[in-house]
Amino acid sequence: MQTTAPKRVINGWAMYDWANSVYNLVITSTIFPAYFESVTGDGNDATSNDTVRLFGREFVNTSLYNYALAVAFMIVAVMSPMLSSIADYKGNKKKFLFFFCTMGSIACSALFFYNSSNLAYGLACMIIACVGYWSSLVFYNSFLPEIAAPADQDRVSARGFAMGYIGSVILQIVCFVFVLMPDTFGITVGKASQISFLLVGIWWWGFGQLALSRLPRTTPAGNPESKGSIFTNGYKELNKVWKQLQHMPVLKRYLGAFFFFNMGVQTVMLAATLYGKSELNIPTTNLIISILIIQLVAIPGAFTIAKLSDKLGNFRALMITVALWIILCIIGYLLPRDGVNEFYALAVLVGFVMGGIQSLSRSTYAKLMPETKDTTSFFSFYDVTEKIAIVIGMFSFGYINEYTGSQRNSVLALVVFFVVGLILLTFASATKHKQGKVA
Repeated sequence: MQTTAPKRVINGWAMYDWANSVYNLVITSTIFPAYFESVTGDGNDATSNDTVRLFGREFVNTSLYNYALAVAFMIVAVMSPMLSSIADYKGNKKKFLFFFCTMGSIACSALFFYNSSNLAYGLACMIIACVGYWSSLVFYNSFLPEIAAPADQDRVSARGFAMGYIGSVILQIVCFVFVLMPDTFGITVGKASQISFLLVGIWWWGFGQLALSRLPRTTPAGNPESKGSIFTNGYKELNKVWKQLQHMPVLKRYLGAFFFFNMGVQTVMLAATLYGKSELNIPTTNLIISILIIQLVAIPGAFTIAKLSDKLGNFRALMITVALWIILCIIGYLLPRDGVNEFYALAVLVGFVMGGIQSLSRSTYAKLMPETKDTTSFFSFYDVTEKIAIVIGMFSFGYINEYTGSQRNSVLALVVFFVVGLILLTFASATKHKQGKVA
């Protein structure tokens, strides 16, 4: 029977969440989106859609941001099957984790030089940082079933997310001081933002090395005598996972549900700041405060929903959480322009369900996985499912905004994703009960 790794290893694993979550908060959620909107906007708060020109085409600036992220996630979706299968085959997932940690942190630091005169450069750095962050998570997540027994996976997964929220909030507060009081340091608000991007890169790489030093070596799952290109073998491994899923109806249906409800969750997380800035006219300071609220509330949210899953089971807890997301999207659609207090209230609710659904989604998948050495290949399949969902979600959000002229319609469209996910979760849960699965 598998046992949970020593505390030093568990804390080391969780430390990588502490390291890389600053990207997710500062670059994805708060300072960078606001900075991007500022350097690409026309400075007129009365207009909700500003346009920029790139590669001979005019884009709504917020839609261009969404499209760039969609490109980044498509790159990750294409790459991760090959990379993760190679990592399992060679047993070198720590090396891949180091590579993408380094690549992402350098790209974040390089955003220090991004301003209104080099839009393409800024988008390129944003895409590279995104690829580095999400590619590293393939390898980070795949350590979970190796270091934690099934009974401890919900708790360990929640610990990782909690460490991530705490670490990211600490650096966010430091960056917040620079952005709120630039005169104190003799700099502009724009330069304060650029310094924040540099600090993210340093923090991510530095603490990432501490985490890597504590993670265990992995055992190669591949046969060194096997023939053929290792790159081709990587996709063959992914195809093998797909074939195995055909005989695991609960896991297969769960992945279908995850595809849709995660499409909504990730799009909300990635587009929330620009929605608040451009559509609701929420000042940058208030946006950063609201995101901090989300991060702080997400910590008890992750542990509360983990306890809920202990009492009701993973599927029922997930269904309750997805139903709450549907309600929150409708509230987000109805929020008034300049409604700062209403935005704060929504941030509290979003934060509570955000941490819980991410942590529980990951641990539910780990529980439903078969016993195998090819853990990275299985988590690669999970990762590809997630990334393709994000590509569709972000492209849809941007396109609906350009087509209708309002991001509110994009938010309302997310309700459809959550509803489909909830329906498929119900089917997966029913199948699980018939088979008597543990989840």
